[in-house]
Amino acid sequence: MEPVGDQDSRQQALRPIQTKRSAAREVEGDGKNPEDIKEEEEEGEALSPVGRIFHETCFNVYVIAIAGCKTRINVDVVKANLEHTLLKHPRFSSLQVKDVKKDGGMKWVPTKVDLDKQIIIPSLHHTISSPDKMVEDYISNLSKTYIDYSKPLWELHILNIKTSDAESVAVFRIHHSLGDGMSLMSLVLACSRQISNPKALPTLPVKKTSNPDPVNSGRIWWTIRLVWNTIIDVLMFLATTLFLKDTMTPLSNGWKKGGGHVPRRFVYRTVSLDDIKLIKNGMKTTINDVVMGVSLAGLSRYLNRRYGETKEDKGATQKKNNLPKNIRLRATLIMNIRPSPGIHVAAFLYHRVMNHTTMCFSNIVGPMEEIGFYGHPMAFLAPSVYGQPHGLMIHFQSYINKMTFVLSVDEEIIPDPNRLCDDLEESLKFIKDAVVARRLV
Repeated sequence: MEPVGDQDSRQQALRPIQTKRSAAREVEGDGKNPEDIKEEEEEGEALSPVGRIFHETCFNVYVIAIAGCKTRINVDVVKANLEHTLLKHPRFSSLQVKDVKKDGGMKWVPTKVDLDKQIIIPSLHHTISSPDKMVEDYISNLSKTYIDYSKPLWELHILNIKTSDAESVAVFRIHHSLGDGMSLMSLVLACSRQISNPKALPTLPVKKTSNPDPVNSGRIWWTIRLVWNTIIDVLMFLATTLFLKDTMTPLSNGWKKGGGHVPRRFVYRTVSLDDIKLIKNGMKTTINDVVMGVSLAGLSRYLNRRYGETKEDKGATQKKNNLPKNIRLRATLIMNIRPSPGIHVAAFLYHRVMNHTTMCFSNIVGPMEEIGFYGHPMAFLAPSVYGQPHGLMIHFQSYINKMTFVLSVDEEIIPDPNRLCDDLEESLKFIKDAVVARRLV
């Protein structure tokens, strides 16, 4: 995520995921005639290397995108608009099937999409005593199942029930092989428009660019530090892959399970983005640094309480420092930088690195103004994933003047995720109060 405070408000284009077929149509003079392109489409395009990794047994990952709306969702309106937006993208209108000609690898095969099978509308009783808990349970139950390969690997679940922060909730479930997080978020946002201007796409912050003098601006020293940090990161990656493990804590017991087929619970909390910007300006840092600091403080509070609960005088020790010394606790960010890795080897490396670390972390910048999902004003955005080996994943998602943090947890490891949400929220408040008390702003 680019630091929001360091960006201007120019509109950033929402780029669709590039495919071989779409690229062939865009490039002029590529030597292919329409018949060749049509033949390629009939044969089917092979899945990308990363797409195939997300089908490995130990790394079968799905993206969950939760969108709270300020009005009830009109299903007919959504269906009509999906026909002209999402279904125009080849990956959302194709099946993934085994290619018998290429050692059983998978390929995309175009198909006719039946929206009645892609859009799920559960029967809900509006007299439910706790709608928030019902929605939380419903979304968490999605992690216990997978999408059938007989249809495109995405679904839209529409929950027309009022919760504490929305009049209705839409939940996209998308297999990660359809695209990376930023591409999928761009596609979801492409289904929305600004409330103030129904014809305009959402506006995303764009980092300000400049062309400073490389000598006077310290560019040379910056390059030296970049090279040095890159060397250190490579060595740390190799060490983590081979032997370097995080300290075993109440958060990291999940690596013993050795797999990602564990049901998840998704909880989220929305805080003020202005508070985060206040801390950023006072500390002269970035939005990324602030959310990382809040995460570290919140996890420290949570672990301190968990360690304190193992002692006899629980009540007295919760306010003391119960943390062991020299804890190594790291988060993993997965990025693809190789065009065609060995799939099984790459999946093994990904899984091994994750098993040797404690959690995953993600931070995504969102729209700067209120947007509508096919005309339904959105109250919040909350993306997450399931299928990864980690027992904990934290997503931060900005939207207008709000920041939503989403926890994806294995309840056997974190049985009280809402307490962890409280710790994160309270940590933000404490840091803000400290900045104000010291008159840094």
